[in-house]
Amino acid sequence: MKIYKLGEEILRQKCVDVNPEEINDEFRAFIDDMFETMIGANGCGLAAPQVGVAKRFFVLIADDDVRRVFINPQILKTSAELESYEEGCLSIPGFSENISRPASVSVTALDQNGKRFTIENATGLLARTIQHENDHLDGILYIDHGDKKFAEDTITQFQKRKERAEKKALEKERKRLSIQAKIAARKAKKEK
Repeated sequence: MKIYKLGEEILRQKCVDVNPEEINDEFRAFIDDMFETMIGANGCGLAAPQVGVAKRFFVLIADDDVRRVFINPQILKTSAELESYEEGCLSIPGFSENISRPASVSVTALDQNGKRFTIENATGLLARTIQHENDHLDGILYIDHGDKKFAEDTITQFQKRKERAEKKALEKERKRLSIQAKIAARKAKKEK
């Protein structure tokens, strides 16, 4: 699956709820693909908008190695105590920043079978990942929680990196077309 990157509009959209009738075998297959994409990219969480779907669901595997699916999650409460931790994001590869978030969180959601569950007072990586991924469903990125200068610099650097990659891809395509044209010209000359 394509992972959408900083600057792509879907990452800033507020997602809509998943209709429980949509939770079927096709939806579960999509969830499996999200897990494989997340694991392949060395991530611990992946939200639907990061793969181009503006719906309220995400997947994660925290430090207990349990695959969890959160459909239409609702944060019930967070602790007053904050913890700082270096966060990154699959949609902003190559960047990270220390972000303060509540140390514990309680959440309710539907699982991949449409069954309601609640996690009370999650802590550690699980709590942080729930909050990070839930933010994606509201169009919020981790850089929005940190230093404004870091966010501005990250956006600028990411845009420059993207422009360089696009320029390189165009140059590569130009060379490919030039080689194709030379091959076609040689072939035409031989046929005369």
